[in-house]
Amino acid sequence: MPFYHKLGTIPPKRHTQFRKKDGSLYYEQLFGTIGFDGMSTNSYHEHRPTMVKHIGKQYSVKPKIAKSNNIQSYRFRGFQVPLENDYLESRKIVLTNADCNIILSAPKKSTTAYFYKNTDADEVIFIHKGTGKLRTHLGNINFKYGDYLVIPRGIIYKLDFDDENNRLFIVESYSPVYTPKRYRNYFGQLLEHSPFCERDLRRPQELETYNELGDFLIKVKKQGEIIEMTYASHPFDVVGYDGYNFPYAFSIHDFEPITGRIHQPPPVHQTFETNAFVICSFVPRLYDYHPNSIPAPYNHSNIDSDEVLYYVDGDFMSRNDIDQGHISLHPAGIPHGPHPGTTEKSIGKTKTEELAVMVDTFKPLMVTEEAMKIADEEYYKSWLEYIERRSKKQEKRL
Repeated sequence: MPFYHKLGTIPPKRHTQFRKKDGSLYYEQLFGTIGFDGMSTNSYHEHRPTMVKHIGKQYSVKPKIAKSNNIQSYRFRGFQVPLENDYLESRKIVLTNADCNIILSAPKKSTTAYFYKNTDADEVIFIHKGTGKLRTHLGNINFKYGDYLVIPRGIIYKLDFDDENNRLFIVESYSPVYTPKRYRNYFGQLLEHSPFCERDLRRPQELETYNELGDFLIKVKKQGEIIEMTYASHPFDVVGYDGYNFPYAFSIHDFEPITGRIHQPPPVHQTFETNAFVICSFVPRLYDYHPNSIPAPYNHSNIDSDEVLYYVDGDFMSRNDIDQGHISLHPAGIPHGPHPGTTEKSIGKTKTEELAVMVDTFKPLMVTEEAMKIADEEYYKSWLEYIERRSKKQEKRL
């Protein structure tokens, strides 16, 4: 995230001596992205962050593909993903391509037995249900319903949950996750027309520092596999850091909607971007105020992107039979639009209470075996309802 943050104790200059009370040196680490050209953070550790004692088992977590070339619209019932005790085992990839994984997760237990580090991807974790604390080697952030947790690749973290009722919608990105560039000036500051600003972004404010030696298990994700590595020092041994590369939280409830006299296109809902997909937030807002406006979206063709919509809460005005945790997939190459009856139903409405997260990918998504377990394979026929009703009426007349 392109703004500066400092936490803990650091020396006045980078790459200079920084000594403990006993005269020994703290160990500096540059935590950077895109070689030495991207955002980075300098952290200072009680012990060398390089002390590996043992490399254990290694196993694949790559998704199993059910449909690699898909043009069918789907609805997936996300809350049918089973609860799992372990956080990593709970992460079920439902949609995937070369740029990202879209994951559903229902973990019951906090990560107590190990630390986790994703070296493949930045993670955006949307908290649908649950409260707790994201604990990282660069500090902690409390989370609750509606929070996005943006975790850059390489961050060592744990998730502490307050209870067992947790539902997460996760996007792994193989390219860095940023705020939309059209909302930033050339310094990186969010501009006046942005639907949120830096005040809304919650940075780590609690730094856990442990000066401990022993056996500390970090489960590292690399190239679609989990590798279990045992380190000789506690991963949370940072006494201070500064820079631009750190985790942060943003609440969907702090997104300020952009509205107009007529229906606004989906980019007004954009919240995050990469070079391969965007993430948008649909939030409660006033409807269009032209006297002849139609609040429901117009039919449009997905020529260049797959559209994934994760339904969080409220009544989504353009869809029928949608519930919390449902996911709709409208693939590239075919048009889609509001369900029969919803356009007429929306006319005259003044506001919506809908809450949803959308992911638009520029490459086609493959449907996994995990997704097919919770799929409504008849969803693509749901736009035929009006025709079917009309046909039945005609049959009765005959």
